[in-house]
Amino acid sequence: MSLTATPSANRLHIGLFGRRNSGKSSLVNALTNQQTAVVSPVAGTTTDPVTKAMEIHGIGPCLFIDTAGLDDEGELGGLRMEKTREAMRKTDVALLLFSGDFSLEAEWLKELRQAKIPVIAVLNQADVREGLEEAAKEIEKRFGLTACVVSAVTRQGIPALLEQIARAVPEGFEAESIVGRLVSPGDVVLLVMPQDIQAPKGRLILPQVQTIRDLLDHRCVVLSATVDQLDGALVALKEAPELIVTDSQAFAAVAAKKPEGSLLTSFSVLFARYKGDIEAFVQGAGAIDRLTEQSHVLIAEACTHAPLEEDIGREKIPRMLRKRTGPGLRVTVVSGVDFPQDLSGYDLIIHCGACMFNRKYVLSRIARAKEQGVPVTNYGVAIAKLTGVLPQVVY
Repeated sequence: MSLTATPSANRLHIGLFGRRNSGKSSLVNALTNQQTAVVSPVAGTTTDPVTKAMEIHGIGPCLFIDTAGLDDEGELGGLRMEKTREAMRKTDVALLLFSGDFSLEAEWLKELRQAKIPVIAVLNQADVREGLEEAAKEIEKRFGLTACVVSAVTRQGIPALLEQIARAVPEGFEAESIVGRLVSPGDVVLLVMPQDIQAPKGRLILPQVQTIRDLLDHRCVVLSATVDQLDGALVALKEAPELIVTDSQAFAAVAAKKPEGSLLTSFSVLFARYKGDIEAFVQGAGAIDRLTEQSHVLIAEACTHAPLEEDIGREKIPRMLRKRTGPGLRVTVVSGVDFPQDLSGYDLIIHCGACMFNRKYVLSRIARAKEQGVPVTNYGVAIAKLTGVLPQVVY
Protein backbone atom coordinates (compact mmCIF):
# COMPACT_ATOMS: atom_id res chain seq x y z
CA MET A 1 0.00 0.00 0.00
CA SER A 2 1.34 3.45 -0.87
CA LEU A 3 2.02 6.09 1.76
CA THR A 4 -0.96 8.10 0.48
CA ALA A 5 -3.44 5.24 0.72
CA THR A 6 -6.04 4.85 3.46
CA PRO A 7 -4.79 2.37 6.10
CA SER A 8 -6.58 -0.98 5.86
CA ALA A 9 -7.76 -0.66 9.48
CA ASN A 10 -9.76 2.47 8.54
CA ARG A 11 -11.54 0.86 5.57
CA LEU A 12 -15.02 -0.62 5.51
CA HIS A 13 -14.46 -4.39 5.86
CA ILE A 14 -16.71 -6.40 3.54
CA GLY A 15 -16.58 -10.14 4.20
CA LEU A 16 -17.70 -12.79 1.69
CA PHE A 17 -19.03 -16.03 3.18
CA GLY A 18 -20.36 -19.11 1.41
CA ARG A 19 -19.76 -22.75 0.58
CA ARG A 20 -16.85 -23.97 -1.45
CA ASN A 21 -17.30 -23.29 -5.17
CA SER A 22 -20.17 -20.85 -4.49
CA GLY A 23 -18.24 -18.22 -6.46
CA LYS A 24 -16.88 -16.06 -3.64
CA SER A 25 -13.50 -15.52 -5.25
CA SER A 26 -15.05 -14.78 -8.64
CA LEU A 27 -17.37 -12.29 -6.98
CA VAL A 28 -14.45 -10.52 -5.28
CA ASN A 29 -12.78 -10.20 -8.66
CA ALA A 30 -15.98 -8.82 -10.21
CA LEU A 31 -16.53 -6.32 -7.40
CA THR A 32 -12.94 -5.07 -7.49
CA ASN A 33 -12.59 -5.29 -11.29
CA GLN A 34 -9.27 -7.02 -10.70
CA GLN A 35 -7.90 -10.56 -10.55
CA THR A 36 -7.64 -10.33 -6.78
CA ALA A 37 -8.50 -13.89 -5.72
CA VAL A 38 -7.48 -17.19 -7.30
CA VAL A 39 -10.43 -18.81 -9.07
CA SER A 40 -10.51 -22.58 -9.56
CA PRO A 41 -13.12 -25.33 -10.04
CA VAL A 42 -11.28 -27.27 -7.33
CA ALA A 43 -13.19 -27.05 -4.04
CA GLY A 44 -11.23 -25.45 -1.21
CA THR A 45 -8.87 -23.32 -3.32
CA THR A 46 -9.27 -20.42 -0.89
CA THR A 47 -7.71 -21.38 2.45
CA ASP A 48 -6.64 -18.39 4.56
CA PRO A 49 -8.73 -15.25 4.03
CA VAL A 50 -7.62 -13.13 1.06
CA THR A 51 -7.99 -9.35 1.27
CA LYS A 52 -8.15 -6.63 -1.35
CA ALA A 53 -8.26 -2.89 -0.62
CA MET A 54 -10.01 -0.56 -3.05
CA GLU A 55 -12.17 2.56 -3.35
CA ILE A 56 -15.84 2.27 -4.32
CA HIS A 57 -17.75 5.29 -5.53
CA GLY A 58 -20.44 6.16 -3.02
CA ILE A 59 -18.87 3.99 -0.30
CA GLY A 60 -15.24 5.07 -0.05
CA PRO A 61 -12.22 3.01 1.04
CA CYS A 62 -13.11 -0.69 1.41
CA LEU A 63 -11.37 -3.93 2.23
CA PHE A 64 -12.88 -7.10 0.72
CA ILE A 65 -12.24 -10.35 2.62
CA ASP A 66 -12.57 -13.62 0.67
CA THR A 67 -12.93 -16.53 3.12
CA ALA A 68 -12.69 -20.32 2.99
CA GLY A 69 -15.79 -22.39 2.19
CA LEU A 70 -18.30 -22.80 5.00
CA ASP A 71 -18.49 -26.53 4.19
CA ASP A 72 -14.73 -27.11 4.52
CA GLU A 73 -13.92 -30.51 5.99
CA GLY A 74 -11.30 -32.35 7.99
CA GLU A 75 -8.78 -31.12 10.54
CA LEU A 76 -7.44 -28.43 8.21
CA GLY A 77 -10.99 -27.46 7.35
CA GLY A 78 -11.68 -26.85 11.02
CA LEU A 79 -8.66 -24.58 11.27
CA ARG A 80 -9.84 -22.69 8.18
CA MET A 81 -13.24 -22.21 9.81
CA GLU A 82 -11.53 -20.57 12.77
CA LYS A 83 -9.82 -18.20 10.31
CA THR A 84 -13.22 -17.50 8.75
CA ARG A 85 -14.74 -16.70 12.15
CA GLU A 86 -11.79 -14.41 12.88
CA ALA A 87 -12.53 -12.63 9.59
CA MET A 88 -16.19 -12.39 10.62
CA ARG A 89 -15.19 -10.47 13.76
CA LYS A 90 -13.56 -7.85 11.53
CA THR A 91 -16.48 -7.64 9.11
CA ASP A 92 -18.61 -4.49 8.91
CA VAL A 93 -20.87 -5.75 6.10
CA ALA A 94 -21.29 -9.44 5.15
CA LEU A 95 -22.09 -10.87 1.73
CA LEU A 96 -23.56 -14.33 2.34
CA LEU A 97 -23.65 -16.47 -0.82
CA PHE A 98 -26.53 -18.95 -0.75
CA SER A 99 -26.34 -22.36 -2.43
CA GLY A 100 -27.33 -25.96 -1.72
CA ASP A 101 -30.17 -26.47 0.75
CA PHE A 102 -29.40 -23.24 2.68
CA SER A 103 -28.77 -25.19 5.91
CA LEU A 104 -25.18 -24.00 6.38
CA GLU A 105 -26.14 -20.50 5.35
CA ALA A 106 -28.85 -20.51 8.03
CA GLU A 107 -26.27 -21.37 10.70
CA TRP A 108 -23.87 -18.64 9.62
CA LEU A 109 -26.65 -16.11 9.18
CA LYS A 110 -27.53 -16.70 12.83
CA GLU A 111 -23.91 -16.04 13.89
CA LEU A 112 -23.67 -12.93 11.74
CA ARG A 113 -26.91 -11.55 13.15
CA GLN A 114 -25.81 -12.31 16.71
CA ALA A 115 -22.68 -10.28 15.96
CA LYS A 116 -24.96 -7.49 14.67
CA ILE A 117 -23.33 -7.51 11.24
CA PRO A 118 -25.50 -6.28 8.33
CA VAL A 119 -26.01 -9.19 5.91
CA ILE A 120 -26.66 -9.08 2.17
CA ALA A 121 -27.92 -12.33 0.64
CA VAL A 122 -26.31 -13.13 -2.71
CA LEU A 123 -27.23 -15.71 -5.34
CA ASN A 124 -24.17 -15.94 -7.57
CA GLN A 125 -23.49 -17.72 -10.88
CA ALA A 126 -26.69 -16.49 -12.52
CA ASP A 127 -25.09 -17.30 -15.89
CA VAL A 128 -25.11 -21.06 -15.15
CA ARG A 129 -27.55 -21.67 -12.27
CA GLU A 130 -31.26 -22.15 -12.86
CA GLY A 131 -34.19 -21.45 -10.57
CA LEU A 132 -32.64 -18.42 -8.88
CA GLU A 133 -35.92 -16.50 -8.84
CA GLU A 134 -37.51 -19.29 -6.78
CA ALA A 135 -34.42 -19.42 -4.57
CA ALA A 136 -34.65 -15.66 -3.96
CA LYS A 137 -38.31 -16.04 -2.91
CA GLU A 138 -37.36 -18.84 -0.50
CA ILE A 139 -34.57 -16.73 1.03
CA GLU A 140 -36.99 -13.86 1.58
CA LYS A 141 -39.58 -16.18 3.10
CA ARG A 142 -37.22 -18.11 5.38
CA PHE A 143 -34.73 -15.40 6.37
CA GLY A 144 -36.36 -12.06 5.62
CA LEU A 145 -33.58 -11.08 3.20
CA THR A 146 -33.92 -9.69 -0.31
CA ALA A 147 -31.38 -11.67 -2.32
CA CYS A 148 -29.23 -9.97 -4.94
CA VAL A 149 -28.93 -12.18 -8.05
CA VAL A 150 -25.55 -11.72 -9.74
CA SER A 151 -23.12 -13.21 -12.20
CA ALA A 152 -19.44 -12.60 -11.62
CA VAL A 153 -18.81 -13.63 -15.25
CA THR A 154 -21.31 -11.38 -17.05
CA ARG A 155 -21.40 -8.76 -14.23
CA GLN A 156 -25.19 -9.08 -14.10
CA GLY A 157 -26.39 -7.54 -10.84
CA ILE A 158 -22.97 -6.22 -9.77
CA PRO A 159 -24.01 -2.52 -9.83
CA ALA A 160 -27.14 -3.39 -7.81
CA LEU A 161 -25.01 -5.32 -5.28
CA LEU A 162 -22.68 -2.34 -4.86
CA GLU A 163 -25.73 -0.18 -4.17
CA GLN A 164 -26.90 -2.66 -1.52
CA ILE A 165 -23.46 -2.57 0.11
CA ALA A 166 -23.60 1.24 0.23
CA ARG A 167 -27.03 1.11 1.90
CA ALA A 168 -25.85 -1.50 4.41
CA VAL A 169 -22.89 0.52 5.73
CA PRO A 170 -23.48 0.83 9.49
CA GLU A 171 -24.63 4.27 10.56
CA GLY A 172 -21.75 6.31 11.90
CA PHE A 173 -19.09 3.96 10.50
CA GLU A 174 -15.72 5.59 11.33
CA ALA A 175 -17.63 8.87 11.27
CA GLU A 176 -16.12 10.22 14.45
CA SER A 177 -12.74 11.81 13.89
CA ILE A 178 -9.76 11.19 16.13
CA VAL A 179 -9.70 14.66 17.69
CA GLY A 180 -12.73 16.50 16.27
CA ARG A 181 -14.65 16.74 19.55
CA LEU A 182 -11.64 18.34 21.32
CA VAL A 183 -10.61 21.09 18.87
CA SER A 184 -11.94 23.94 16.75
CA PRO A 185 -10.52 25.57 13.61
CA GLY A 186 -7.51 27.73 14.44
CA ASP A 187 -6.67 25.92 17.70
CA VAL A 188 -2.99 25.41 18.43
CA VAL A 189 -2.21 21.78 19.25
CA LEU A 190 1.15 20.63 20.61
CA LEU A 191 2.18 17.05 19.87
CA VAL A 192 4.81 15.55 22.16
CA MET A 193 6.34 12.78 20.08
CA PRO A 194 8.31 9.72 21.23
CA GLN A 195 11.79 9.24 19.82
CA ASP A 196 12.63 5.83 21.28
CA ILE A 197 13.49 2.49 19.70
CA GLN A 198 9.82 1.88 18.87
CA ALA A 199 9.74 5.06 16.74
CA PRO A 200 13.08 4.78 14.92
CA LYS A 201 14.76 7.57 13.04
CA GLY A 202 13.18 8.43 9.72
CA ARG A 203 9.54 7.64 10.40
CA LEU A 204 6.50 8.35 12.55
CA ILE A 205 4.26 5.62 13.86
CA LEU A 206 0.78 5.32 12.34
CA PRO A 207 -1.26 6.90 15.20
CA GLN A 208 0.89 10.05 14.99
CA VAL A 209 0.47 10.32 11.23
CA GLN A 210 -3.30 9.82 11.41
CA THR A 211 -3.66 12.31 14.28
CA ILE A 212 -1.69 14.97 12.42
CA ARG A 213 -3.84 14.48 9.32
CA ASP A 214 -7.04 14.71 11.38
CA LEU A 215 -5.85 17.92 13.06
CA LEU A 216 -5.01 19.45 9.70
CA ASP A 217 -8.44 18.45 8.38
CA HIS A 218 -9.90 20.41 11.31
CA ARG A 219 -7.79 23.45 10.34
CA CYS A 220 -5.69 23.36 13.49
CA VAL A 221 -2.19 24.75 13.87
CA VAL A 222 0.04 21.79 14.71
CA LEU A 223 3.39 22.04 16.51
CA SER A 224 5.50 18.96 17.24
CA ALA A 225 8.30 18.47 19.75
CA THR A 226 10.08 15.66 21.56
CA VAL A 227 9.84 15.36 25.34
CA ASP A 228 13.25 16.95 25.89
CA GLN A 229 12.17 19.97 23.80
CA LEU A 230 8.84 20.48 25.57
CA ASP A 231 10.02 23.51 27.55
CA GLY A 232 11.28 25.22 24.41
CA ALA A 233 8.07 24.48 22.53
CA LEU A 234 5.93 26.02 25.28
CA VAL A 235 8.16 29.12 25.44
CA ALA A 236 7.93 29.52 21.65
CA LEU A 237 4.15 29.79 21.84
CA LYS A 238 2.68 33.19 22.66
CA GLU A 239 -0.22 31.50 24.44
CA ALA A 240 -0.78 28.07 25.93
CA PRO A 241 -1.87 25.46 23.35
CA GLU A 242 -5.53 24.48 23.45
CA LEU A 243 -4.56 20.81 23.44
CA ILE A 244 -1.44 18.77 24.17
CA VAL A 245 -1.28 15.24 22.76
CA THR A 246 1.59 13.23 24.18
CA ASP A 247 3.03 9.79 23.93
CA SER A 248 1.45 7.90 26.84
CA GLN A 249 4.85 6.95 28.23
CA ALA A 250 5.56 10.67 28.82
CA PHE A 251 2.25 11.35 30.60
CA ALA A 252 3.81 12.16 33.98
CA ALA A 253 6.52 14.46 32.58
CA VAL A 254 4.13 16.35 30.31
CA ALA A 255 1.40 16.65 32.95
CA ALA A 256 3.91 18.28 35.32
CA LYS A 257 4.65 21.01 32.75
CA LYS A 258 1.21 21.41 31.16
CA PRO A 259 -0.08 25.01 31.23
CA GLU A 260 -3.24 25.38 33.31
CA GLY A 261 -5.39 26.29 30.33
CA SER A 262 -4.34 23.39 28.10
CA LEU A 263 -6.18 20.11 27.70
CA LEU A 264 -4.11 16.92 27.94
CA THR A 265 -4.47 13.55 26.25
CA SER A 266 -2.32 10.94 24.48
CA PHE A 267 -2.27 9.24 21.10
CA SER A 268 -3.26 5.94 22.70
CA VAL A 269 -6.17 7.50 24.61
CA LEU A 270 -7.43 9.16 21.42
CA PHE A 271 -7.34 5.78 19.69
CA ALA A 272 -9.07 4.18 22.67
CA ARG A 273 -12.18 6.13 21.64
CA TYR A 274 -11.58 6.09 17.89
CA LYS A 275 -11.06 2.32 17.72
CA GLY A 276 -12.90 1.05 20.78
CA ASP A 277 -15.06 1.88 23.79
CA ILE A 278 -13.38 4.60 25.85
CA GLU A 279 -15.93 4.39 28.67
CA ALA A 280 -15.28 0.65 29.03
CA PHE A 281 -11.52 1.29 29.02
CA VAL A 282 -11.72 3.97 31.71
CA GLN A 283 -13.96 1.79 33.85
CA GLY A 284 -11.67 -1.18 33.28
CA ALA A 285 -8.65 0.79 34.46
CA GLY A 286 -10.22 0.80 37.92
CA ALA A 287 -9.34 -2.90 38.17
CA ILE A 288 -5.68 -1.89 38.47
CA ASP A 289 -6.42 -0.88 42.08
CA ARG A 290 -7.60 -4.44 42.79
CA LEU A 291 -4.60 -6.28 41.34
CA THR A 292 -2.38 -8.32 43.66
CA GLU A 293 0.63 -10.58 43.23
CA GLN A 294 -1.82 -13.44 42.68
CA SER A 295 -3.52 -11.67 39.75
CA HIS A 296 -3.11 -12.55 36.07
CA VAL A 297 -3.05 -9.77 33.44
CA LEU A 298 -3.42 -10.27 29.67
CA ILE A 299 -1.67 -7.74 27.44
CA ALA A 300 -2.92 -7.77 23.83
CA GLU A 301 -0.92 -6.26 20.97
CA ALA A 302 -2.40 -5.69 17.52
CA CYS A 303 0.99 -5.80 15.81
CA THR A 304 3.06 -8.93 15.41
CA HIS A 305 6.65 -7.83 15.77
CA ALA A 306 9.93 -9.02 17.21
CA PRO A 307 10.13 -7.83 20.83
CA LEU A 308 12.26 -4.70 21.18
CA GLU A 309 14.25 -3.54 24.15
CA GLU A 310 12.01 -1.61 26.54
CA ASP A 311 8.90 -2.63 24.58
CA ILE A 312 5.88 -0.81 26.03
CA GLY A 313 3.61 -3.85 26.19
CA ARG A 314 6.13 -6.52 27.07
CA GLU A 315 8.45 -4.57 29.35
CA LYS A 316 7.28 -1.14 30.50
CA ILE A 317 3.64 -1.76 31.44
CA PRO A 318 4.38 -5.06 33.23
CA ARG A 319 7.12 -3.30 35.18
CA MET A 320 4.76 -0.48 36.16
CA LEU A 321 2.11 -2.98 37.27
CA ARG A 322 4.56 -5.05 39.33
CA LYS A 323 5.88 -1.92 40.99
CA ARG A 324 2.37 -1.46 42.35
CA THR A 325 1.40 -5.08 43.08
CA GLY A 326 4.71 -6.80 43.77
CA PRO A 327 6.96 -8.98 41.58
CA GLY A 328 4.67 -12.02 41.62
CA LEU A 329 2.05 -10.55 39.26
CA ARG A 330 1.58 -12.86 36.27
CA VAL A 331 1.51 -11.21 32.84
CA THR A 332 0.73 -12.95 29.54
CA VAL A 333 1.31 -11.18 26.21
CA VAL A 334 -0.46 -12.09 22.95
CA SER A 335 -0.14 -10.42 19.57
CA GLY A 336 -1.98 -10.21 16.27
CA VAL A 337 -5.13 -12.35 16.15
CA ASP A 338 -3.97 -14.64 18.97
CA PHE A 339 -6.62 -13.42 21.41
CA PRO A 340 -7.94 -16.15 23.73
CA GLN A 341 -11.53 -17.32 23.45
CA ASP A 342 -11.59 -18.14 27.16
CA LEU A 343 -10.70 -15.03 29.19
CA SER A 344 -11.96 -16.30 32.54
CA GLY A 345 -8.45 -16.81 33.91
CA TYR A 346 -7.53 -13.13 33.67
CA ASP A 347 -8.17 -10.33 36.15
CA LEU A 348 -7.55 -7.54 33.62
CA ILE A 349 -6.96 -7.13 29.88
CA ILE A 350 -4.81 -4.26 28.65
CA HIS A 351 -5.10 -3.70 24.89
CA CYS A 352 -2.82 -1.63 22.69
CA GLY A 353 -4.08 1.37 20.71
CA ALA A 354 -5.12 -1.05 17.93
CA CYS A 355 -4.14 1.22 15.04
CA MET A 356 -3.75 -1.93 12.88
CA PHE A 357 -7.28 -3.24 13.65
CA ASN A 358 -10.62 -1.88 12.52
CA ARG A 359 -13.09 -0.68 15.14
CA LYS A 360 -15.47 -3.60 14.57
CA TYR A 361 -12.77 -6.08 15.55
CA VAL A 362 -11.71 -4.17 18.65
CA LEU A 363 -15.32 -3.89 19.81
CA SER A 364 -15.73 -7.65 19.34
CA ARG A 365 -12.85 -8.20 21.77
CA ILE A 366 -14.32 -5.76 24.28
CA ALA A 367 -17.69 -7.53 23.98
CA ARG A 368 -16.03 -10.90 24.63
CA ALA A 369 -14.36 -9.51 27.75
CA LYS A 370 -17.66 -8.04 29.00
CA GLU A 371 -19.51 -11.31 28.39
CA GLN A 372 -16.96 -13.13 30.54
CA GLY A 373 -16.85 -10.47 33.23
CA VAL A 374 -13.24 -9.46 32.69
CA PRO A 375 -12.37 -5.73 32.88
CA VAL A 376 -10.54 -4.32 29.86
CA THR A 377 -8.54 -1.13 29.32
CA ASN A 378 -5.91 0.09 26.88
CA TYR A 379 -2.26 1.13 27.04
CA GLY A 380 -2.81 4.88 27.28
CA VAL A 381 -5.63 4.72 29.81
CA ALA A 382 -3.70 2.18 31.92
CA ILE A 383 -0.56 4.33 31.95
CA ALA A 384 -2.58 7.42 32.85
CA LYS A 385 -4.09 5.45 35.74
CA LEU A 386 -0.73 4.09 36.88
CA THR A 387 0.93 7.53 36.81
CA GLY A 388 -1.99 9.24 38.57
CA VAL A 389 -2.85 11.64 35.73
CA LEU A 390 -6.06 9.99 34.51
CA PRO A 391 -8.29 12.67 36.15
CA GLN A 392 -6.50 15.32 34.05
CA VAL A 393 -6.84 13.46 30.75
CA VAL A 394 -9.54 14.36 28.23
CA TYR A 395 -11.07 11.83 25.87
